Amino acid sequence: MKLLIPCASGLEASVKRQLKELGYGDCPAIEGRISLTGDWEDVARLNVFLRSGERVLISLGSFQATTFDELFENVRKLPFEEFLSAHTLIRMDGKSSQSKLGAIKAAGGVAKKAIVERLKQKLGIRSLDERGERAIVGVSIFRDVATVTLDTSGDGLHKRGYRVKNWEAPLKETTAAAMVESSFYRAGKPFADLFCGSGTIPIEAALYALKIAPGAKRDFDFLHWKNTPKVMDGFKKQAEELRDRTTKLELFAGDVDPKAIELARFHARRAGVEEHIRFAVADMRNFTSKESYGILMSNPPYGERMGREEDLRPLYRDFGKVFRSLDKWSCYFLSGFPEAERCFGGKADKRRKLYNANLECGLFGFFGKKPE
Repeated sequence: MKLLIPCASGLEASVKRQLKELGYGDCPAIEGRISLTGDWEDVARLNVFLRSGERVLISLGSFQATTFDELFENVRKLPFEEFLSAHTLIRMDGKSSQSKLGAIKAAGGVAKKAIVERLKQKLGIRSLDERGERAIVGVSIFRDVATVTLDTSGDGLHKRGYRVKNWEAPLKETTAAAMVESSFYRAGKPFADLFCGSGTIPIEAALYALKIAPGAKRDFDFLHWKNTPKVMDGFKKQAEELRDRTTKLELFAGDVDPKAIELARFHARRAGVEEHIRFAVADMRNFTSKESYGILMSNPPYGERMGREEDLRPLYRDFGKVFRSLDKWSCYFLSGFPEAERCFGGKADKRRKLYNANLECGLFGFFGKKPE
């Protein structure tokens, strides 16, 4: 099968590195989706082990579609009966860009009618009751070429299962995982998030360092489709075998809000990493460490989280001072504050444009001295 892995803008390089580590070689990224070929075992492996991809999609086909008739006829040719049953709950998703079929909701309605007609014909039924397993069908139209997909993941891969309560301006788990994976952080290094909020960054750092597969304990839509072979048990067992149960981590998570710390500790407990993270109600200006070559990584306040720019400037200046007081540490932070880099102090060694909650942000990396 042709598989597609959507990822947030700016995270493509991180996802491609993860795919290489999983043995898939150099996979091309086109329009925010990374493409590869695989079978059901690959579908299971990717859903269990990918840290920064958003979903795992099966591409059923691509074709020219400039009219609703073209869309209907081409969708009806696709082999939905190989995956879906007479009871499948079909949900439509999609987007359209630079195409004549710009009304994506209407296009989704046409595509669903074609799917129903195909299933009725191939399964020999009069109607679908849609009381069973869920299948999310995607119709993506770009420059008049439609691509139809089946979403094997169901809920997005950022939904690991440990974060059940949101904090203000939450950071997606997949974005936090990409920040960690793209940094110098490895197990054994000191690590600190001084604006931890609900705890996503330090939790993802712990999962990464301990080799805990992010999807090992959750469910996926494809497991409930007809004709799906039993492939998941082997990968969940493999995930348990790969988990590092001996390394003790040194992670610190601080925030000035006691409610944030309470929530972050709750999420870490659900993720199974609470013992590896030291939580504290603390002002970031008071952070010190006797350790060298550590990692600071944070998503500091910006935008709606702390409105006025005159409040943000001194915050980022003080954050930069804390970083420069640490011996040979490196710092990574994600921010949508336009003056973040300048106020932090100096030019970043690495910067990348990312989006957090549809807000354009910069991921800035300030590197400390390399270990001998």
